[in-house]
Amino acid sequence: MLLYFALILLGLAAGAISGMIGLGGGVFIVPALVFFFGFSQHKAEGTTLALLVPPIGILAAISYYRQGYVDVAAAGLICLGFVFGAWAGGHYATLVPEVALRRVFAAALLAIGARMMFSG
Repeated sequence: MLLYFALILLGLAAGAISGMIGLGGGVFIVPALVFFFGFSQHKAEGTTLALLVPPIGILAAISYYRQGYVDVAAAGLICLGFVFGAWAGGHYATLVPEVALRRVFAAALLAIGARMMFSG
């Protein structure tokens, strides 16, 4: 029961952060599942991808849309690419050793963070 409550709290925190700054599963949920819940990197990534199946961000997206901050055409096209990219990425990620997958994930976070921190 405590585990279920902790997972709901993780979802609430990630949802709030995602709604505020556009970051969610990949940045917060995956590391939390690995470090606090003992998931393998593969299981954490697979579980997080499963979160994308229902329209998780719909309420936050509606808030942004009402303020004129959603490009619906761009979102649709990205979504179309995301479906096939996620399928291919998920397939190949299951073939990568655990340690390598964790290192690639960390390197991506560092590169993105550094780029955002030091861009004008």
